[in-house]
Amino acid sequence: MKFLRKLALIFFLPVILIVSSGFYYGSDTYFEIKKNFTIFSEIFEEVSRRYVVEVDPGEMMRTAVGAMLESLDPYTSLIDETGSREMDIVTTGQYAGVGLEVGARGGKLVVIAPIEGYSAHRMGVRAGDVIISVNGISVRDFNPEDLQTQLRGEAGTSVTLVVQRFGIEEDLEFELVRESIEVKNVIWAGFIDDEKGVGYVLLQRFGQNAAQEVADAIKKMDETQNLNALVLDLRNNPGGLLDEAVMLADLFVESGIDVVSTKGRLPETNFSYQTRIDPIYTDRPLFVLQNSGSASASEIVSGAIQDLDLGVVIGERSFGKGLVQIVRPLSYNMAIKITTSKYYTPSGRSLQSIEYLSEEETAGIDVPDSVRQSFTTRAGREVFEGLGIEPDVEISEHSLSLLEIALLRNSHYFFFANQFYSKNESFPESKSREDIFEAFMAYLEAEEFSFETRAQRNYNNLIASLSADVVQNSSEKIESLRVLLEQDKEAMMSENRDYIIRELMLEIISRYEGASGRLKKSLKDDPMTLKAKDLVADSDSYFAILQ
Repeated sequence: MKFLRKLALIFFLPVILIVSSGFYYGSDTYFEIKKNFTIFSEIFEEVSRRYVVEVDPGEMMRTAVGAMLESLDPYTSLIDETGSREMDIVTTGQYAGVGLEVGARGGKLVVIAPIEGYSAHRMGVRAGDVIISVNGISVRDFNPEDLQTQLRGEAGTSVTLVVQRFGIEEDLEFELVRESIEVKNVIWAGFIDDEKGVGYVLLQRFGQNAAQEVADAIKKMDETQNLNALVLDLRNNPGGLLDEAVMLADLFVESGIDVVSTKGRLPETNFSYQTRIDPIYTDRPLFVLQNSGSASASEIVSGAIQDLDLGVVIGERSFGKGLVQIVRPLSYNMAIKITTSKYYTPSGRSLQSIEYLSEEETAGIDVPDSVRQSFTTRAGREVFEGLGIEPDVEISEHSLSLLEIALLRNSHYFFFANQFYSKNESFPESKSREDIFEAFMAYLEAEEFSFETRAQRNYNNLIASLSADVVQNSSEKIESLRVLLEQDKEAMMSENRDYIIRELMLEIISRYEGASGRLKKSLKDDPMTLKAKDLVADSDSYFAILQ
């Protein structure tokens, strides 16, 4: 009966909260709640006492609650003691794991963003990957909190992650190592074009002091030299604290302007968040970079900048996470994270993407503007809701081939860079990119590196299905086909040569100049950053976009 008292506490608490919040239930609604709770209690007790085999009341309860919450949205969930510890990460920014931000889309768990520099990122896990299993356990019935519990653990231990990637038929398996992770907000800030005075800030998350870190970076660049333009990089930023997003917008938006609002069923969930201080960066070109891994607080900032015509958004469509959750305590160290409202940009459009579709599902959908609700920015530009925040200038990121995935998954860039560094105390300027590429090819040969294309997999399956007589009688044709497949793999190596050299050089540079050196080097040929610098030089085009 003790468990039933716990059950009563859990189920009656929402009623108490609703009454205390000032929201009045009609008599019909209250009667329905009481009636159905009574029915549930009786069923639960009868099954627990009389079912043919003994059942675990706790497990049955979690199943019932899970099924109930599953009918709502992917972010409303029950939080146990483990989940409560997960919530602490938002404020402490420390945990031992593989460095993945995950979420739910279309009934599937997906990677929102790998955290740069850690195991998942190094091994090639990408935003948008659909997670199939972890350590051999299917995640079909997992929520994001369940998955994070599996991914996190003692530093130094390993975890096997299997994912599906849009555009690639085969499942991809990654062996990841848990590490002690200290999550930072601003990863790097500095000038990416001294002559034009173009500053750059990479904001990884919206944790405590995120806005202040960005403000400090801007002030430092302003003091160092003329800061004529700013690039705020929110790619793969999964969001975080709402207050930090509002305070970040404060840096660019004049005081007293609504930058985001929330709207829900209860009156107390309807609220507008205004800027409260004078901005520190105005009347200069501003660029926000985003991709499919930019979510929640990132979308609040990019949406406000876009709606108020204060800067140009460059990149890909954002993730589209526009639902607001609060955490309410329950008995026995439990809690419920419940969606209470939605986020809306200054123009009034919702941040939420259509339903809860995955990137794979929405990628194939061409939703015409005629069937989407339109809004206007402060300058009168037309913007639409339904697919997150869409960029003003669309630039897609590089899509990895099976070859590139194999190189990342097996850490060949990483280990080759280690060997290279061990043999060269300083970077040998005499070595050209081609010299290093040839050395890398020799390294791969020594490591007996191989990868399987789709054509080769079909070939292997075909040969395995043939009888020994057929194989013997067709040996010349089979050999000719095998040679063609090898030539195809060599052609793939040639086609991906430039990207392989780029990744190789970045990995080597990181050995000599660290993560910041790698980042600065990568920005020199980053398409989104280059576009921003082009628009700084072409002010007419910049202002034309905003008008």
